[in-house]
Amino acid sequence: MKFFKGLGDSTRLRIVEALLEKERNVSELIKLIRAPQSNISNHLACLKWCGYITSRKEGTSVYYQITDDRVKKIVGLAREIIADHAENLYACTRIKA
Repeated sequence: MKFFKGLGDSTRLRIVEALLEKERNVSELIKLIRAPQSNISNHLACLKWCGYITSRKEGTSVYYQITDDRVKKIVGLAREIIADHAENLYACTRIKA
């Protein structure tokens, strides 16, 4: 299902988690994620296209934010499930990390 693939990529998920804290521009995300600008920009385009994030322009900078509270809830629920089942998830040999 494409919905989960959108959040299933580790870089995109790290971007979403960074945006849960506050809105950020590409430069801030490059420093946090430690990935090349082109990589971050491609993932931001994907997340925006899928509706997970939106952007606003301020001067020469573009700031990205999560505007759908359901995305925040999904990430929060995922964290809870991981906390409750961490041992099993990490021991699973059927799902590749």
